[in-house]
Amino acid sequence: MYSASRTQTEADNRAAQALRLAAAALRSSQSALGAYYRRMCARMDKPKAVTAAAHKLARLIYAMLTHGQEYTDRGQDYFEERYRQRVLHNLAQKAKAMGMQLVSSDNTA
Repeated sequence: MYSASRTQTEADNRAAQALRLAAAALRSSQSALGAYYRRMCARMDKPKAVTAAAHKLARLIYAMLTHGQEYTDRGQDYFEERYRQRVLHNLAQKAKAMGMQLVSSDNTA
């Protein structure tokens, strides 16, 4: 019970605090989740990136508990390659919508 003068805040949720702490620790992790966190930090400010990574952790934990499966990390390289393929696909779709075609270059320097 809460007294009349105290209101419940987001900080009262201990599970959320633990998930945010775990998400903040992903900064130096060489896992797919670490790569996701660093990409979110590049796109938005750090507190929002921590919340996004904590939300992703919560979804993974929920899926593991409901389906009874264990988590297997595919690594940072897998995440980066999937991200690269997704970006290329979206660029190709945008080019197609404008009547253009995306051409790959074999010379990557």
